[in-house]
Amino acid sequence: MKKKESYSVSSNPVQAEFGKLNVLFAGESQTKPEHALGPKIYDYYLLHAIVSGHGTFRTETDVYELGPGDCFLIHPGQLVSYVSCHSDPWKYLWVAFTGETGHSLVESAGFLPGCPVLNTTNKSENSKVPEYIHHIQEHFHMKQESAHTAAVGFLHLIWAEIMNCATQPSRLTVVEPQVQRTVKQMINYMTSQYAHPVSIEQMCVSLGYNRAYLSRIFKKETGISPVTYLLKLRIDQAKRLLRERPELSVEQISSSVGLTDPLYFSRQFKRFCGQSPTSYRKEMTGI
Repeated sequence: MKKKESYSVSSNPVQAEFGKLNVLFAGESQTKPEHALGPKIYDYYLLHAIVSGHGTFRTETDVYELGPGDCFLIHPGQLVSYVSCHSDPWKYLWVAFTGETGHSLVESAGFLPGCPVLNTTNKSENSKVPEYIHHIQEHFHMKQESAHTAAVGFLHLIWAEIMNCATQPSRLTVVEPQVQRTVKQMINYMTSQYAHPVSIEQMCVSLGYNRAYLSRIFKKETGISPVTYLLKLRIDQAKRLLRERPELSVEQISSSVGLTDPLYFSRQFKRFCGQSPTSYRKEMTGI
């Protein structure tokens, strides 16, 4: 049965703010056989979610044969072309966005230029990506002031859905191996929590891994143990406070970097710096 060609697109009625995450437009199309776009370059991110049918997506280096449940992302400045199948032309929805936060969203799903495709075929019937794009299109069509806020919210939901239903996690490892990603999570955790009296055990529980495993991979990647890394992080922050905040006592600084025992703090500070916190402050500030 021949599929009836259709096309619709709606633009954001709210003017884009420079630098921030902005959804520009969203649309959907049932293409005709061999419908082609490109080769061309876009100056924004353009995500496509295929609902039915098949087609081919080409970048400067690779060719992808795609079908229902697949998503492909065009990056700004990337030369691409794509064409629908002759016998089974695809239907897809798309959403365009820009902004500094956009790259973080893209990276979180492993959608870098060398990996522009994610396959969610096995869960395509349950994927909400097309539904979310359709909601963005509807909000833009109504031309309400809230359309921008709603669109950004749906874009985050789209990325959460993509990360949840991707059936090829190995694509992520092409961008960043799992061990490195886990170590980065550990570093992010310690960097954000060092000021609180958190422990390595709490971090392991938070990340959902065994302590022995995390300690092993962390030391292999960084050369030091998580315990040493966290302590060094705290001492480095204490050194900064000793230099920049002369009104704070050593006890207050100790507490501010997550070490509630001033004597333990002083011992560890001398271990890393070769002198006491008081001597360090006097040397650095003359106070």
